[in-house]
Amino acid sequence: MKKLGIIGCGWLGNHIAEKLSDRYEIFATTTSQSKIEDFTSKGYHPTLVSFPDEVSETMIAWEMAPQLDSIIITVPFSGIRGAQVSMKERQENLLRFLGDYKGQLFLMSSTGVYPETEKEFTEDDQPAENVPSESFIASRFPQVNILRLAGLMGDQRLLKNYNISGLDLLVNHIHYADICSVVEKMLDNQSQSKVYNVVAPVHPNKEEVINAQKDLPYEGERTNTGRTISASKLISDLDFEFQYPDPRYFHL
Repeated sequence: MKKLGIIGCGWLGNHIAEKLSDRYEIFATTTSQSKIEDFTSKGYHPTLVSFPDEVSETMIAWEMAPQLDSIIITVPFSGIRGAQVSMKERQENLLRFLGDYKGQLFLMSSTGVYPETEKEFTEDDQPAENVPSESFIASRFPQVNILRLAGLMGDQRLLKNYNISGLDLLVNHIHYADICSVVEKMLDNQSQSKVYNVVAPVHPNKEEVINAQKDLPYEGERTNTGRTISASKLISDLDFEFQYPDPRYFHL
């Protein structure tokens, strides 16, 4: 059985692990001692490690890394909502932890790397070398796949459960199940050095999504103008079909 590492195995990492644990031996890192027992009970191999915002003199290379076929990094490096704030020390800690890893590598980034401008953005609008939260790892590990994730949704993460403003704004969301499927397909394809927007291809506005999730009719007009992120490259390259293409139905 192949071995998969998940660095920063939180909400998303857990879903990925559950999806792949019948095909991969899972090696997961966590910052929480309480999760060690939980991961062990699931048959995962846990490591307790954190990536602080100051350089850790005690950080050493992950002992398991050379044995792993693939590693997925879900630790955030782009600030809140993708804001490009300096995380150089945290980045340096991660690079030390990876050592000279040679296998398949994934970095979970964010569609927050794109400006707040009313247009449709593709990957070419923001090359990874121009994004500090991506270029730090791409320059050291050119094989890294960078997945720019839209707003993470699914399970109890539904728009109707939040106090939302700007109801007329279009959404860029993604269901966790589709992220898991993208990762699985790229693992199978042995993908390297790819940059993809991972976002549901339908972009209703927030009010439409909330009303649909509350079983209420939507009386407003559908707008086609706003900031949207394109998934066309992902769909084309991977021949990918979304299980949840429309955020209005993420709750079903």
